[in-house]
Amino acid sequence: MRKIIHADMDAFYASVEQRDNPELRGKPVIVAWKCTRSVVCAASYEARAFGVRSAMPAMRAERLCPTAIFIAPDFPRYREVSRGVREIFRRHTDLIEPVSLDEAYLDVTENKTGLPTATLVARTIREQIRQELNLTASAGVAPNKFLAKLASDRRKPDGLFVIQPDEVDAFLLPLPVGRLPGVGKVTEEKLAKLGIRTGKELRALELAVLEHEFGCYGVRLYELARGIDPRRTRADDPAPCGEALVSLAQRTPSGANCGSQTEDQRVQDPDAKPYAELSSIVLRGTDSDSAEATRARRSRVATALSARRRGAEQLSRTGKGHGTASAFRMKADQSAAAALAGCCFIISSIPFFISLVVGSALCVATIQL
Repeated sequence: MRKIIHADMDAFYASVEQRDNPELRGKPVIVAWKCTRSVVCAASYEARAFGVRSAMPAMRAERLCPTAIFIAPDFPRYREVSRGVREIFRRHTDLIEPVSLDEAYLDVTENKTGLPTATLVARTIREQIRQELNLTASAGVAPNKFLAKLASDRRKPDGLFVIQPDEVDAFLLPLPVGRLPGVGKVTEEKLAKLGIRTGKELRALELAVLEHEFGCYGVRLYELARGIDPRRTRADDPAPCGEALVSLAQRTPSGANCGSQTEDQRVQDPDAKPYAELSSIVLRGTDSDSAEATRARRSRVATALSARRRGAEQLSRTGKGHGTASAFRMKADQSAAAALAGCCFIISSIPFFISLVVGSALCVATIQL
């Protein structure tokens, strides 16, 4: 039986901002660029009380919480703090599978510190994060990744929840199916039409029925209803995604140092740094096992893409994008020249076609005579 911990930092980006700026503590903080195409990266729990959530459009978040303080994302700083969290994890196990900057799975079946239970390991990790980084983390402990994730969500923020092997059924059977990983609104509605609203009702369905209704995902639903998740915790190894990271970095604008920018500069001119985060989100999160984690990844992806668009607009306005604009103008000029040449060719060909038609008519008339 495996012993898995899912550690999830509480409102990570917003908490880092509140930690580093005492004036923000106790206030609704939204980490996002304040513009029409931006989305919420993170929201403090004070902002969440107004209904603000990750991946929500920034303008909607502002309407829900007019008093919110918007902070531009500072991904280099968040990555640095995340490395500190990861170092604490490594004191206890080398089997660490990061899902994003703010959450990870840890296999502590055999931990490095000799602590007798996974619960004690999780409690120790949370305390070390609190003492050394002045941040809070929630943790779930369970026999597999799927259950550990559900457990960590149960007592957020700053909580610890444990699902013992003999408690799996008691936890799963009353659970709403919408809490299962991969069950979004559409799937939940489809299950409801089948009369399925809880884990207990889902477990009553035969595998053949689930496969017929949901295809390959039906097998996954069959397993989840029984608390089965055979996935192993993958050790933190950047090799599989190394080439993709390098490729993305090569396509990213460079020259700016977000870490040394002021807040206003970060809002106006987001640089390449968020796109390294974007690559990490996309590549490391592909095997996430919750709809919430998927929404969080989509939030950060959308924010990074929004930054890219806004950065391009800013460069265009300030003239820094002269090279790119020139390239577009050159292509436009070439297209216009080609179109003009085509028109000239057609116009110059008109007399030839007229003479050809007239000549053909004369030839026909001569033959008839």
